[in-house]
Amino acid sequence: MGSKTLFKWSKQITSLQVGQLIKAEKDLQKALIIFDSATAEYTNGFRHDHSTFGLMISRLVSANQFRSAEALLDRMREEKCSITEDIFLSVCRGYARVHRPLDSVRVFDKMEDFQCKPTEKSYITIFGILVEENQLKVAFRFYKYMRRTGIPASVVSLNILIKALCKNSSSMDAAVRIFREMPDHGCTPDSYTYGTLINGLCKLGKIGEAKELFYEMGTKDCLPSVVTYTCLIRGLCRSNNLDEAVELFEEMKCKGINLNVFTYSSLMDGFCKGGRSSEAMELLDLMVSKRHLPNMVPYSTLLHGLCQEGKLQEALEILDKMKLQGLKPDAGQYGKLITGFCNVSKFQEAANFLDEMVLGGISPNRLTWSLHVRIHNAVVQGLCLSGNLARAFQLYLSMRTRGFSIDVETFDTLVKYICEKGDLHKAYRIVDEMVLDGCVPDYGIWNVVVEGFWDRTKVREPAESLHAELMNKLDEF
Repeated sequence: MGSKTLFKWSKQITSLQVGQLIKAEKDLQKALIIFDSATAEYTNGFRHDHSTFGLMISRLVSANQFRSAEALLDRMREEKCSITEDIFLSVCRGYARVHRPLDSVRVFDKMEDFQCKPTEKSYITIFGILVEENQLKVAFRFYKYMRRTGIPASVVSLNILIKALCKNSSSMDAAVRIFREMPDHGCTPDSYTYGTLINGLCKLGKIGEAKELFYEMGTKDCLPSVVTYTCLIRGLCRSNNLDEAVELFEEMKCKGINLNVFTYSSLMDGFCKGGRSSEAMELLDLMVSKRHLPNMVPYSTLLHGLCQEGKLQEALEILDKMKLQGLKPDAGQYGKLITGFCNVSKFQEAANFLDEMVLGGISPNRLTWSLHVRIHNAVVQGLCLSGNLARAFQLYLSMRTRGFSIDVETFDTLVKYICEKGDLHKAYRIVDEMVLDGCVPDYGIWNVVVEGFWDRTKVREPAESLHAELMNKLDEF
């Protein structure tokens, strides 16, 4: 494929030998050199076969080099090399991995052009990819086409169809109907079928129906997986059936089912939303003792729950645990903590964490920006109310530098308290910046500033000058 020949082969070069070298080489470019070096041996009678082509195509797909991979498919056809179904499917799955399901369909459609007739395996693979990538309209059309082609209904294909129907509330009843009709097609629902339906019902808040299916599994000798248990625990927590969720959690432990991070996180979320964050902390300790390293989700859940309950010391402990584990708190998690301090009027501590964010290079993203605008304004106002005007003004300047919009109430509070302190020139600067930002000072701000100047000696002329200047700016605005 354009690389220089760097290999000298023995006269007895074989496909097995080439394949082993390609597999062993971790560097893709070097693997290509091996492949091309073997191609140069065509003059000596060697030919790549489906195994060496397949290996090279798989390596290219893994590196997202799809054009090169498809070029090798074309070359296989030109060289009249038999192309297996699995080679095509490796390309289809590669496109699915990078969320390009329609390219997966395009490659599938080419199979017969290469004298490779797709089997049930290929149809089900493509159907699954379309459902997984939420291409539901295309998926339903493909399913009908698949059945017209003569591919029979199977447990696997019906499971995928049920999964697709469970994605929309409007088609949930159809999913249940197909589930009940499976025996009519000679298909017995398995644990995956039940799990898919239970998950769909829980997401819609239909916990009663989900529980019925869960208990039905036991009568059908279908063992619920950790995923099914977790879905039901999450659903029970969201519907405020926390005690039932705890019972299921304990049942899992008794049956020796390996709990995963999602199981712990789901129950922790239930505890925190139910005002039982102390039990959520115990669950975190249990999770760590079982060698399940928490990710950002349980930590974020705990921070929110503890701050909501005013347990700020415990929230700080959770933040420290995150850092010790090597996880970097994001703007959303800092936001929860800072809001907690604001709720108990600890504005100095809140400001310290805002500074920590800046020093750590942590900035809010599109999702957390509005939260941090509110937080910054609240902290500035709180610092003013608690008498820390220097810190409040410093944070105000930081807000302007970083592009956070400033509320009219924040401007009002700053001007009022700074005037009371007697720093009139600083107050005038804030009013000036307020006008530049497009905020119109109300009567209260005018009154505070003018009275501040009026109380000084020799102030009539400067006060009148200030009033005239500000009015001119307003007229310009």
